[in-house]
Amino acid sequence: APLWSRGLGDVYKRQDYNGVIKDLIAGKWVNPEDKRKYGIPIKKIEIDKSLDGKESLLISQLHPNQNLLIVSDQFTHKALGSRIYKNLQGKVKADEYIWESPSSSIEGVEFLRKKIKDYDGVIAVGSGTVSDSIKYATFLEKKSYSVFATTPMNAYTTGTASISFDGIKKSLVAHYAQGVFFDLEVLSMCPKRLTAAAFADVICRTTAQVDWLMSHKILKTDYQTAPYSLLALYEKDMIESASLIAKGDIEALALLTRISAIMGLGTSFTQTTHVGSMGEHGISHYIDMFAKDNHPGTSHGEQVGIATISISKIQNSILNNDTPPIIKPTQIPEQEIIQKLGHQMLDTIHDAMKTKIFDEKRAEMINNFFHKNWLEFVQPLREKMLDYDIIWNSMGECGALRTPEDAKLDSNFYKDALRYARFIRDRYTILDLAGDSNQLDGLINV
Repeated sequence: APLWSRGLGDVYKRQDYNGVIKDLIAGKWVNPEDKRKYGIPIKKIEIDKSLDGKESLLISQLHPNQNLLIVSDQFTHKALGSRIYKNLQGKVKADEYIWESPSSSIEGVEFLRKKIKDYDGVIAVGSGTVSDSIKYATFLEKKSYSVFATTPMNAYTTGTASISFDGIKKSLVAHYAQGVFFDLEVLSMCPKRLTAAAFADVICRTTAQVDWLMSHKILKTDYQTAPYSLLALYEKDMIESASLIAKGDIEALALLTRISAIMGLGTSFTQTTHVGSMGEHGISHYIDMFAKDNHPGTSHGEQVGIATISISKIQNSILNNDTPPIIKPTQIPEQEIIQKLGHQMLDTIHDAMKTKIFDEKRAEMINNFFHKNWLEFVQPLREKMLDYDIIWNSMGECGALRTPEDAKLDSNFYKDALRYARFIRDRYTILDLAGDSNQLDGLINV
């Protein structure tokens, strides 16, 4: 549809890119699965073709009479920050700060805390590093913030911040932005690699949902449908628009941005990140934790995309089989782990595995259950699972990295990530089912 469509009396009607987000902000969206009404903690999310000239209105509604600091880095300042500051002159009380060497580390956060001391609130401009650092710094300082995005990724609408301590990234509880603003013309200019990574980081819905629902069915862990009902409104259209997203088409980017915003909001409904972070994210965490000097510099979204393809292949292979797997008692390969990951990881691993270890008795129970109910067990999982070829092809059309070779990641190290990632996290995923049924090695080496 065109941005402006001619209506009665030659009145132009503005294209609405916000979709269901409007109802979520009003607290009026009803989940068809449980018939409950849902709202979100963010007061305003605006996705529009251009927000040029609208910044002062958006900011003053959410930060009335506040003394604000606008924080960008040298790239986001050029892309958007300088324009925002110029458009606020004489309308909103604001200073600007261009962060020369941004770092989403606890040191970066402490640096920002000093910078924002004398301000009532902060406007973050773009980049995951600036956004997450501001999110956590303002949380610690008990100050409000809003963010203008420069990429279509999902981190802007989460209430968590990814901050590193001595090089180890941790996902920390923080707070939500007052407002999150997406200017589609700005997003269309962002590096294509970042757009493709954003696409990869939301198409993992399929693998995460299958893993989480499977964990719910096997281990009786919590499972909630609201985020998936929302994502289902737009996922098919987004996948079909993959090549247009790569070209920076405004309509297609609006779809990706909307679905990214919803993905980020998932934790506000579930109070857990399981909704979009299961086996595929475990593999990405493994890469970040253990690649060290051989880390190819891939972003979180890129790694998640590559891992989603691997997990999808394993899920499709096991869950599309009408014959159930035979589960054996869980084996933790301690000697291999010590050799590959170091002795200090063993305690972490034993702790992470506590809830999902199958002993003889538990294995026998699940095998009896599978023997009697396998087709009934896999049917709802198959319904939620995207076909492997759909993921592979759409990620190719979007220009996303799809293989460890694409990422210049050592293939033997990546096979280790598939083999051992399940041991470092307590979430039960297809990697656990494949490992405990002695299928994982065979599927890794296909």
